[in-house]
Amino acid sequence: MNQATKIFAQALLYAAFAAVVGYFATAPVYRHLPADQALIKLSFSHSGKLLAECRQRSPEELAKMPPNMRAPMDCRRERSPVAVEIDLDGKPLFRHIAPRSGLSKDGASTVYQRFTLPAGTHQLAVRFSDDVNKKDFGYQRAETVTLAPGKVLVIDFDAEKGGITLI
Repeated sequence: MNQATKIFAQALLYAAFAAVVGYFATAPVYRHLPADQALIKLSFSHSGKLLAECRQRSPEELAKMPPNMRAPMDCRRERSPVAVEIDLDGKPLFRHIAPRSGLSKDGASTVYQRFTLPAGTHQLAVRFSDDVNKKDFGYQRAETVTLAPGKVLVIDFDAEKGGITLI
């Protein structure tokens, strides 16, 4: 084969490849939701409160310990699991207790969940607890949300912003 034929064949193959990529980039219509549906995403990563308060070690306890281990405070690392409940239009939608991560159960609890629902106006109630020592939910938010078809509502938790956020 001469050089001109090789260049022509290579250009032809590149054009065919570009045509296939161009077709699949535009032709198959993708809809992430049906036309009359909306989506709620629950997504958070949060470390619960410590299970036990730190305590002061007595001088006798410190004397029994090796010199390099004599920390005056004794603090357990284990944290509370995080509980979350979501009600939609007065009915339970989601109930979950997120386990703590880490070998010492001292890491963050992480949740990612998706809920597809009919578009429209809904009553949404979210409850969040990050302390097993308290009986009630420490954070609560209830409001009316209007979800347009194809809209995504994200429920997040950010303690610095006051708790439960709806984005």
